[in-house]
Amino acid sequence: MTPVELSRTVLHAVRRAVDAGELAVAVLPERVVVAPPGPGGCGDYATNVALQLARPAGQPAPRVAELLRTRLLRTDGISDVVVTGPGFLNISLDGDADGRLVRDILRAGPRYGHSDTLAGQAPELHAAHDARAVVLMDAVARVLRSQGARPRLTCAHPPEDAWVRILGIPSDILVGTGAGTRSDTLRPVPAPADPTPLGRDAARWALLHPAPHDRPHLGPGHDDEHLAQRETNPLFRVRYAHARTRALLRNAADLGFPPEPGPVAPHGDVLPLLADHPRVLAATAAHRAPDRLARHLVAVADALAPLLPSVLPLGDEKPSAAHRARLALAEAAGTVLAGGLTLLGIDAPDHL
Repeated sequence: MTPVELSRTVLHAVRRAVDAGELAVAVLPERVVVAPPGPGGCGDYATNVALQLARPAGQPAPRVAELLRTRLLRTDGISDVVVTGPGFLNISLDGDADGRLVRDILRAGPRYGHSDTLAGQAPELHAAHDARAVVLMDAVARVLRSQGARPRLTCAHPPEDAWVRILGIPSDILVGTGAGTRSDTLRPVPAPADPTPLGRDAARWALLHPAPHDRPHLGPGHDDEHLAQRETNPLFRVRYAHARTRALLRNAADLGFPPEPGPVAPHGDVLPLLADHPRVLAATAAHRAPDRLARHLVAVADALAPLLPSVLPLGDEKPSAAHRARLALAEAAGTVLAGGLTLLGIDAPDHL
């Protein structure tokens, strides 16, 4: 069960409780957010939906949580549900949840985390005639499309030819004022210098990794930090982690063993971060903030780094189930990194 499927399962439990007269809620949430448990939580995923429903239902949050807990325990694929704190639902999945998550990611490929949540919506995005604003708009549009929306892009003036050629900006952006009531005007702090000398990938990262209200580091004295292939460069860490996963797959094939999802211990924060990827994409779309996705990719890459040296057998060691499971996890993490970079309009090379 993927996080998206679990979200739908919890929402279905809410609807059944309303239909049965156990909850008197006039307006149901459109979606339920599930994420790895926070401090004090347990299980595979947690949700605060009971706290959201408590006031409109006129019941204490722990009571709402217990109602939903009873229904969720009858659901195939869920082994346990524990109520913690003021009313958080902590959900444990049956069997090998880690292996299931990895299988789900590998099955979905780079589209893992994509959904149809925003299907039917056509938001209008508008940008000033500024390189950073237009790059931001393009990245937001890519993430919105991953969630099912069909955004319409407008700009105060036609994009510069260099923005199209070098930064990968669509050439068919409409010219308009963005003054309509449906317009979502993006106003990031402008870039202090021309980003095009960095090339497409480094320039887009330099413009998207900082939050829109932060000033990008560009111009004399800063360009090297975006192009340097060293650990101080977060884009390099993300792309290097992806390339390492692809190299491990090639090396494992030479040794004659394939990836096979299964329990991986210890795995640090890698699996929780991968499980959180669909939520990050949804939040990136909702807040028009590609920096959230960029920071998430850095976190995945950094969490993956300690695992990679243990993926392949050492010396005369024979490949084991643990090696195959770690290889599958590495492949899944690389898949998430590649998919996220693509949504930012940045290449994810297999060799670096």
